[in-house]
Amino acid sequence: MKLLRMEKTGNGKYLNHYVLTYENKAGREKKYEIVSRRQLIDSADLGRHVSGISIIAFQEGKLLLLHEFRMGVNQSIYNLCAGMIEEGESAEDCIRRELYEETGLSVKRILDILPPSFSAPAISDVKTYIAFVEVSGRIEDHSSDNEWIEAGFYTREEVASLLSTEPFSSRAQLAAYFFQKGLIG
Repeated sequence: MKLLRMEKTGNGKYLNHYVLTYENKAGREKKYEIVSRRQLIDSADLGRHVSGISIIAFQEGKLLLLHEFRMGVNQSIYNLCAGMIEEGESAEDCIRRELYEETGLSVKRILDILPPSFSAPAISDVKTYIAFVEVSGRIEDHSSDNEWIEAGFYTREEVASLLSTEPFSSRAQLAAYFFQKGLIG
């Protein structure tokens, strides 16, 4: 596969639209649509910047999950606390800010931050960190009017039940699976 050219086809408030033209393995041109959170200058910019963070958080042996309405699927799903890194903000500062904004919780200890990974490589070049965090405090709603979030802590048994009955984002589903099996947390 060889990228021949990249054309910007649209600007949104949060996403920019691009068409990539590739030469496939048979030597024919293939057009492929993607979105990016960044303004891409050229193909060297694809996947170069880290956009955000997903937070796998624990408190007293329980897993933090957000039950939140997601417009892209027009339903409430279980998800991780997550958000976009602001200009000049460190990953650690983003973790603290997003936890507070979405849950009112504080960081007790950052256990680990994995290297950036691609969030949805079939449609986007968005790359995020995954952080493992111990948190403290009480859950309070600090979300904006544009978000519907119910944060909660769940035991391994409660998570096992949710996994068999409720919709999840893929990262939250993986975190929940490993948590209920006792492999994390």
